[in-house]
Amino acid sequence: MSGSAQWSDLAPRVISGILMAGLGAAVIWIGGLVFFALISALAGLMMWEAARMFDAPDARRSGVLAALAVGLAIWLPGLLALPLLLSAVVVAATSIEREKGPFFALAFWSLLGCFAMAMLREGAGLIWVIWLVAVVVISDVAGYFAGRTLGGAKFWPRFSPKKTWSGTIAGWLGAAVIGLLFMVPTGAGLALVPVSVLVGFAGQMGDIAESAAKRLRGIKDSSGLIPGHGGVLDRFDAMLGASVLVVILWALNLMPGLA
Repeated sequence: MSGSAQWSDLAPRVISGILMAGLGAAVIWIGGLVFFALISALAGLMMWEAARMFDAPDARRSGVLAALAVGLAIWLPGLLALPLLLSAVVVAATSIEREKGPFFALAFWSLLGCFAMAMLREGAGLIWVIWLVAVVVISDVAGYFAGRTLGGAKFWPRFSPKKTWSGTIAGWLGAAVIGLLFMVPTGAGLALVPVSVLVGFAGQMGDIAESAAKRLRGIKDSSGLIPGHGGVLDRFDAMLGASVLVVILWALNLMPGLA
């Protein structure tokens, strides 16, 4: 690959990234209904993309239903949230003719990740959402530049042909740095460093999981909604993986600094 082709997607990625970062930062800071509304909208868009990826004839209806399900799940008691999310995925899966299992996994994981982000903002507070976003973003940026610059052996070529070991390890190092920076503001101490690396790795696996779904369906991007990034799932797949792991660790009392 020539040098110009290698970096051909950098400009649109940077522009789109700056715009998304500005909007995301404002909404995360505001929190409350504004944050929950955005999370619900993202869940709807992810379901719409997933349904389109698997050739569902009613992808728009599935997206609307998913947005409503996540919005209601945020306000309902915890025991009712999971069945509600599952119900939205089951209804969407009824219109999928082939590969229902992969679609179900992708759709449920997407809604669960969105719900986890909402719960983290509501229950843990602003600093923890900022930490999570920083881990995912820095891990992604470090991996992108290290992978493009250093290259080398592929991490998991069967599912993600572009991801290299150099980029993967760079992502872990970037996540560790974020852990060091946030160990005092969060009150988590040095234990946050290995947890940050683990969360960064979960984000990378989220990226690979979505790549596997796209390879299964023979498509490059989940949609073309975000210039330089593809679709909403393409951009937030790592965040979904990371947020689900954080909430699981939190529920198991394994998150340092979070009771």
